[in-house]
Amino acid sequence: MSETPKRGRRAGHGEDTIYWDAAKNRFVGAVSLGYAPNGKRRRPKVYGKTKTEVRQKIRDLKKEVQSGVKAPANYTVADAVNDWLERGLKGRDEKGTIGKNRSMANKHLIPLIGKAKLKDLSADDVDDWLDERAEFLATRSLRDLLAILRRSIEQAQRRDKAARNVALLVTAPEGRPGRPSKALNLEQAQAVLIAARPSRLYAYLVVSLLSGVRTEEARPLTWDHVFLEADDGVPPHVAVWRSVRKHGETKTRKSRRTIALPRQVVDVLEEHKRWQQQERASKGMEWSPAGRVFTTRSGEPLDAANVRRDFKAIVKKAGLKPEWTPRELRHSFVSLLSDHGIPLERIAQLVGHTSQATTEAVYRKQLRPVITVGAEAMDEIFARRDEEPAEEA
Repeated sequence: MSETPKRGRRAGHGEDTIYWDAAKNRFVGAVSLGYAPNGKRRRPKVYGKTKTEVRQKIRDLKKEVQSGVKAPANYTVADAVNDWLERGLKGRDEKGTIGKNRSMANKHLIPLIGKAKLKDLSADDVDDWLDERAEFLATRSLRDLLAILRRSIEQAQRRDKAARNVALLVTAPEGRPGRPSKALNLEQAQAVLIAARPSRLYAYLVVSLLSGVRTEEARPLTWDHVFLEADDGVPPHVAVWRSVRKHGETKTRKSRRTIALPRQVVDVLEEHKRWQQQERASKGMEWSPAGRVFTTRSGEPLDAANVRRDFKAIVKKAGLKPEWTPRELRHSFVSLLSDHGIPLERIAQLVGHTSQATTEAVYRKQLRPVITVGAEAMDEIFARRDEEPAEEA
């Protein structure tokens, strides 16, 4: 039964009142919230098509007052997400963490539930949104999206713009199977390096594949962190202390590591260093021992797009499908060491993981069922073919 609009008695002192506003064709609720510091009575109004709707709004308003949170009536999910992207990720990498979250939010979150008022958002709304996205996205992506929404609402709560976080009541559903990371086998790895030989990315790929550094660690690598000669019993090594993350920090504290370089990497870097000095001299550019090891033709730092583009062309030249990515060089490093019988705990040290469990979780597909050091193993795996230069030309 529909409610019969009747003009209600207007508010008296210290009570809540609901009445029909014929001029605006809706019910009005006047809420008694005591007195403001200036002595003026506080009687905000809420509106609805039925008395039931108005009563619920009165209860919600009182709950907000009791909790000390006054959620703005027009503050939307999109507002919360954009505020979090702008203010909640300070200190994070603009192109990495912030860029990834912004891209996901703009593509899968804001266009679908962004217009909803945050105060009206329900757990059912979030469930429906994620279930719809599950037809198109992998489970990992759905979890990332839910994390974006949760953190956005958490920030809104800290700023008294949301009373509760309904996203915490929701679990991400199973999505489409994601594309698993792969690892090059030895034959494929050799083919990639041969195809890369004429490229300026060659030394970059050799370092990534034979030492296991992350692509974000290889791009900012500087010559003053590369030691190509043995010194007082210390073998040639590289100090992996930086990344392209905000403020130059590595992914974790454990990621800061010093690793010995295989002989093949030393040879390639020595050649790369001579070539870089000659290239810069020919262009009238000063060479600096503190400069970057890997740069563009103009001497600028490499970015992820540079590397992905050139790597795709090299993979195609090697006769492989163009689906491989630079980050899978690190997976290949782990796989090749595991194939060679290097213990899991030693691999964990080489890739800069905080524990063996992390390596096992991240690279479980690359680790062999039976795992029976780094630089020495890679020298054996990638045995140099100095006596067969014609085959590598």
